[in-house]
Amino acid sequence: MGMKREQGETIALQALAWLASNEELMPIFMGSTGVSVDDVKNQAGQPEFLLSVLEFITMDDKWIVDCCDALNVPYTTLMEARAALPGGQHMHWT
Repeated sequence: MGMKREQGETIALQALAWLASNEELMPIFMGSTGVSVDDVKNQAGQPEFLLSVLEFITMDDKWIVDCCDALNVPYTTLMEARAALPGGQHMHWT
């Protein structure tokens, strides 16, 4: 059975905290998504925003490894959390 939405949101919030503490990566996230510091604060509890955080981190294997190592979770956890959030399920094009 997959991860529940609440668990996915918790992991995504932890990933956001990791991202926010990363002085190199956070500005890249903000620049690529167009969010401000206030947007991050105001939207942190929104599943759609949390999904964007997970989608950003999972764009790069190194970011996945660094985040999962910091959170002390298996490397598959971020994708499982992503799938648990609304809109995060994988699309199958076949």
